[in-house]
Amino acid sequence: MGALARQPATALEAFLRQETLRPSSTYLIQPLPDGSVQAFSWAEVGDQARRAAAYLVGLQLPPGSCIGLLARNCAHWIIADLAIWMAGHVSAPLHPNLPADAIAQVARHAELQAIFIGHLEGWSAQRLGLPAEVHRLALPQGPEEPGLVSWSQLQQQAPAEPIMPSADQLATIIYTSGTTGVPKGVMLSFSSMFLAATNFLRLFTISVDDRMLCYQSLSHIGERQFVEMTSLLGGQQVHFVERAATFLRDTRRARPTLFFAAPRIWQDCMDASQQRWSPRWLALRLRLPLLGPHQGRRVLAYLGLDQVRYAVSGAARLKPALQDWFAGLGLQVVEAYGMTENCGYSHLGRPSRPRPGYIGLPNPGVECRLDEQGQILVRSKALMMGYHKDPARTAEVLDEAGFLHTGDVGEIDQEGFLRLTGRVKDIFKTSRGRYVVPAPIEQQLMDDALIEEACVVGQDLPQPLALVRLSSQALDKLAAQRQLQAALEAVNLALPSTERLGCLVVVEQAWDIAGGFRTPTLKLRRNVVEATYHDRFHYWLVSGQSVLWHSDSEESST
Repeated sequence: MGALARQPATALEAFLRQETLRPSSTYLIQPLPDGSVQAFSWAEVGDQARRAAAYLVGLQLPPGSCIGLLARNCAHWIIADLAIWMAGHVSAPLHPNLPADAIAQVARHAELQAIFIGHLEGWSAQRLGLPAEVHRLALPQGPEEPGLVSWSQLQQQAPAEPIMPSADQLATIIYTSGTTGVPKGVMLSFSSMFLAATNFLRLFTISVDDRMLCYQSLSHIGERQFVEMTSLLGGQQVHFVERAATFLRDTRRARPTLFFAAPRIWQDCMDASQQRWSPRWLALRLRLPLLGPHQGRRVLAYLGLDQVRYAVSGAARLKPALQDWFAGLGLQVVEAYGMTENCGYSHLGRPSRPRPGYIGLPNPGVECRLDEQGQILVRSKALMMGYHKDPARTAEVLDEAGFLHTGDVGEIDQEGFLRLTGRVKDIFKTSRGRYVVPAPIEQQLMDDALIEEACVVGQDLPQPLALVRLSSQALDKLAAQRQLQAALEAVNLALPSTERLGCLVVVEQAWDIAGGFRTPTLKLRRNVVEATYHDRFHYWLVSGQSVLWHSDSEESST
């Protein structure tokens, strides 16, 4: 009865309570490569975690050592995380797409003593980034090679008695995606993660009857808090996706009631439906008074989202057109705002109070204000302990009053609704001495369904210009040229003369992780985009054309 003697104060205590209350209930559901699934009860999760923890204890590492987690999302990711805490250590997740040099950087900075490794597409190259002295432990379906301790070997240990952490103790170090430079190690305590998860349970009225689908990397704060932490506290089932190609199959099987996803995933869902039904035909059906709601439910069922009662988008701005499309199906997708530095706990949209163009209201216990530059400052008990080994950077973002300086620029209306308008570091000055905030211009461009992505540049140029990538539903070139010309004219009409775009350049080159354009969490690295095309900016501005096309072949010939 120890786990029931008092209210939990950490996620580990919450897990032990769930395990005691509902040992035989299913907690984690893992799809396997052969199409079958493997279900784990709370008791089975606890037993496997204790055995893995016993192996870690046997390594006799210093208390509070950093233990890495390098794996795609899977049931054993969460089991390994629990094992790390049960052994009295700190978990340090690494994104599964990290290249070898980034892995080496994190391994050195965190002083990893051991690491759990799961199934990875690029392991043959990634393994070169791990220092030889780091103990390597394999999850099921992880690599099999000399020097790796298999999961079956770990499970041969006698279960260890969990080492219970205090609430103010360091729980995890999450490395940021590094959009502007070297990733920072964000130190989060058990108490801050617990508070954020507790309030998420209240905001979403989550219960043990809910189901979640875990798709985005658990190394990302959004998935870690909204899926792992809330499930440990709230007791809901967690289903996993076997791989990207099986997303629809896994979603239809899980039928999640709560779904958190990045805008890219919501876009993929819309694209998948449009491959099944003609967009024009579907739009006509949805407008019919009696047939429309039935058709909307049919589309959501095809996507496996027909039982979702709370749909949340985070990590980047959700296009209003995409939000409207799901609303037309009967699913209201709200946006969430937060950072790794505050456990992803800051602002959330309210389905009952939609506000177009705004994210939402502050979460309970969150104070929000703007500084003289319009930078968003937030304060709550979910803030980080600081950056690992970097007190100078910590002092730059956490002021004496306890406010986190987010680096985001925004607006707050009279009711407290927040709208993001850009990043402080993204603001640039043209050669005419005028400051330009690119994000609002990019958002206006991306409101056109033809434009998938936009990046406005203009540092030391006489006028800004926009680089854009078109959506998968792009028209033929002539029709696209006309639509882009109209979009450019409409955007410029709404801008002051100093911010008007000199031209719009369509880029065929993929802005992907492999090319260095994106972080492992898919955020665009603006500095890489600018550096790639910088030599052509002046040429494009003086070309006399308002819409230009830059092909991959042109890029490869330079």
